[in-house]
Amino acid sequence: MPDKADVAIIGGGVIGVCAAHYLNAAGLSVTIIERNSIGSGCSFGNAGYVSPSHFVPLAAPGVLAKGIRWMLNPESPFYIKPRLSPELLSWVWKFRASCREQRSSPLMPVLRDLNLASASLFKELARTLGFDFGFEAKGLFMLFNSEKGEHEQLEAAEISDKIGVEAKVMSTTEINGLDPGLRFHARGGVFYPQDCHMDPARFVQGMGALVGKAGVRMLTSTEVLGFETSAEKINSLRTSRGPLVADQYVLAGGSWSPVLARELGFSIPVQPAKGYSVTFTHPPRKMAIPSILTEAKVAITPLGDRLRFAGTLELAGLDLSVNARRVRAILNAVPRYLSDISPADAMNIEPWAGLRPCTPDGLPLVGRSEAFRNLVVATGHAMLGLSLAPVTGKIVAEIVKGAPPSFDLAPLRPDRFN
Repeated sequence: MPDKADVAIIGGGVIGVCAAHYLNAAGLSVTIIERNSIGSGCSFGNAGYVSPSHFVPLAAPGVLAKGIRWMLNPESPFYIKPRLSPELLSWVWKFRASCREQRSSPLMPVLRDLNLASASLFKELARTLGFDFGFEAKGLFMLFNSEKGEHEQLEAAEISDKIGVEAKVMSTTEINGLDPGLRFHARGGVFYPQDCHMDPARFVQGMGALVGKAGVRMLTSTEVLGFETSAEKINSLRTSRGPLVADQYVLAGGSWSPVLARELGFSIPVQPAKGYSVTFTHPPRKMAIPSILTEAKVAITPLGDRLRFAGTLELAGLDLSVNARRVRAILNAVPRYLSDISPADAMNIEPWAGLRPCTPDGLPLVGRSEAFRNLVVATGHAMLGLSLAPVTGKIVAEIVKGAPPSFDLAPLRPDRFN
């Protein structure tokens, strides 16, 4: 007899474990199927941000023109690896259409509301879960180091104020006064006090252990080989451990979700965007507040006695190889904003790479599939996977239970690009 569950979740990253948490709390039996180990993908080594400040979608006006200038430079913050791929060309075409003001502006309140709700859920989880994942509600600096960068960030701060996300323009002296642990020599910055940060690996792996103890079954090192379907229903999964039957299925496979969708005969417009991080275990000095070096698109996160530098957006397909030149570009940007940290300090540190699943409009895909009535899609969160994980998990549980949704799900419809 095949294994049976109320809900089978494909993917054991941060979205999968948060969905499992809320589904289990709703009284449903849950099985997670993960091809590697829990939290081993892009949930593991990212910057660890919870980001109400990130209300502007990836597909924003001006991004395409900037991306075209950058895309052929392998050291730029945004790089497209040249390759013949119909899926990539289709994605870029849809991305281009989404970069218009009339398309991107209405999405800002959607991201704002999701991020603020998720930040509240993270605070609740930090109080109630019973394990420490390094959660800190200390805000975020957006540092700029050029006249153009200053103009862009001040404009972003004005928009932020208008839509209800707190933002405070600060001088370098004020920044160094707020966080004396490191000496910044940027031109200035904007402080977003509602942002938070954590150790992403500790959160995902801790959540995995927690839901496992609560009764969620974990099938790690298990591949989904295919699906048994009839009409508009998934009847079972074929896995490397045998068949698995569930009443409902959740596709939370991150950048691998399109591969699984193709097995079911439909398309998910998600492109893997590779990012890198380098983590200093004993940095020369410590900092308290995370910072983004805005012109270089580099994030810096304090993680206890460690300091993480993360960045780049590289569309290179399902490729996890490390491009040393792009890692150097992250580290070489740091001395332009920050004293005391030298790229030479990272000579013997092994970099990490992960793939963020990006949609053409910058909003995730969350909702029931039109192709199969017992399939819920939860993927495409790009750089906001950790930030939006609890609210996504809560929404997935609401959809599965047939409860009234906490949010208007129309902007997140998985089939909106069809």
